[in-house]
Order: sequence, then structure tokens, then C-alpha cells
Amino acid sequence: MDQQSAIGYVFPGQGSQYAGMGKDLAENFPVAKQVFEEADEALNFSISRLCFEGPEDELQLTENTQPAILSVSVAAFRALSSEGFKTPLYVAGHSLGEYSALVAAGAISLADAVRTVRARGRYMQEAVPVGTGAMAAVLGADRDAIEKACSEASEGQVCSIANINSPNQVVIAGRSDVVERAMELLKGIAKRVIKLNVSAPFHCALMKPAQERLEFELEQLAFSEPQTPVVTNVDAQVTTAPGELRDALLRQVTAPVRWVESMELLIQQGVDTFVEVGPGKVLSGLMRQINRDVNCVNVEDAASLEAARAKLSV
Repeated sequence: MDQQSAIGYVFPGQGSQYAGMGKDLAENFPVAKQVFEEADEALNFSISRLCFEGPEDELQLTENTQPAILSVSVAAFRALSSEGFKTPLYVAGHSLGEYSALVAAGAISLADAVRTVRARGRYMQEAVPVGTGAMAAVLGADRDAIEKACSEASEGQVCSIANINSPNQVVIAGRSDVVERAMELLKGIAKRVIKLNVSAPFHCALMKPAQERLEFELEQLAFSEPQTPVVTNVDAQVTTAPGELRDALLRQVTAPVRWVESMELLIQQGVDTFVEVGPGKVLSGLMRQINRDVNCVNVEDAASLEAARAKLSV
């Protein structure tokens, strides 16, 4: 691949976690090991052990999942930097991943970020009693049709688009009974409608209590101007203003993740190579649906880092 390729780094969100993630990074890269030590110290418990060993059910708790994914993502980013990969032109992260992107860009510290996302996870979990909220993935349906189904099903209750992940995949969120009604309405329109195994209905108005609690945490958080421009989920716009970044993190709790627009914006800005930094390949899969002409690699351990090096000619 040409050395002149324009690179963007993207950071995964919740759903990419798995027991064992990050262990290989910590064993092979001293800078990655240091990330886990910093995260453990900041949280006052061993998030590294949870990443490396599980158990799976503890790792799936939202307040654990969020700092765990962030720690692995930042460890992978620092490993890339230490191995001479060039600085990306832009960074972006999917929902929780926006915090990882901000750490990578130097806008917030790792210690502050893991503490904040642990609180964020807890607030999101506590915002809605278990079982009263739901999310569903809608595959192969027009966005207008999905919005219409949500509106028809809602009857004054909450049901709305939560994630616009790819041209073929939109996620809806809201009250369980309303989401079920919307799913029924969409069954004749969409290719598939799948109820998601999630602990809360993220990125919808039901998250308002979490947003209100998170506001205090974000006000305490020290923001610097990022060294790399960030594309925020909530606006699908590039920004380097600390105040705008803080505001975007707050608004994204109840607003949809505009991932398709964010990625299309980066492609318009000339990015032709995307590196998914952190656990899993969810974002790489979405990118294949958004634009098959760009290159996409993921880095989550030593082997994938070497594969990325070969592909990117670093």
C-alpha cells in the first residue's frame, strides 16, 4: 500500500468485548502493559484481570464493559504508536469508543476516561429498570420507513433510531413493548429484525436520567485541545474545540450514533484507510457495508498489528 495513504483510526463501542482481550497486547508491548496498570490504579480494582480472564458475565456488566473496552483500545493505540505507525489524520469512536478516540487524540487522560466511562456505564444501567427497555437491529430497510414505524408504534412512548451503523443496519431503542410493536411493523418491510441482547436501551430519550448524572462527571473532566481532529457521533462533524467535545459526549447519551455520516465525512476528507483500534472487527464489518473501496484493518493483538504493518507498509 502506498505510504501516502490517508489514515483514520476508529475505536469500537460496547458489544466488541470478549474475555481474553488485551492479554496478548500486554504481554508483547510494554506501553500496552502500562495502560492496564494505569487503568487498574485509576479504578482501584483490576480491570486488566477482567479483560484477560473474565468471567464473561462480569465483563458483560455495562459498568465493567465500558472501561474494559476503553483500556484495550488505548493499549492497542499505544502499541501502534510505539511501533512507528504514523499518526492518523482523524479519529472517531462508536459511542463509548468516542472516549477511546479522545484519549488517543490527547484530549482527555486515560485515568479520567476510565473513571468517567465506568460511571457512564453504571448511570446508563440504572436509568431504566431491567427489562423495561429494549433495542433491535433492523437490516435492509429504508431509514424513513424505520422512523415511520417507530413513530406509529410509540403512541406517546419512547421508540426511536439509536444507531445508524451502515446503509443496511439501523438500531432502534425504547420501551420494550413499543420496540416489540415497531419490530412487528418492520417485519414486512425489513430483510430481518433482530432483538438485541443488551442490558439497557442506549441512545434514546429513556437515557435522560443517565445524561443528567453524567453531566456532573463531564464538568469535572479536564479537556485539552486534541492533537488529532475528532469526528463526533452526535453531529458527524470534525472538531478540535474542547468545549464542543465535552458537549458532544453529553448529548450522545440520548442521541443517535450517526456512524454512516461520520465515516462518509472522513472519506470525503480524503481518508482511504481505516484502522479499527481495539477488540473485535465490528467496525471493519460495518465499513464493508458503507464503502468497499477503502482499506480497513483491525488491531487488537500482536498478530493483527503485524498484519496491519504488512498491509499499510509501515
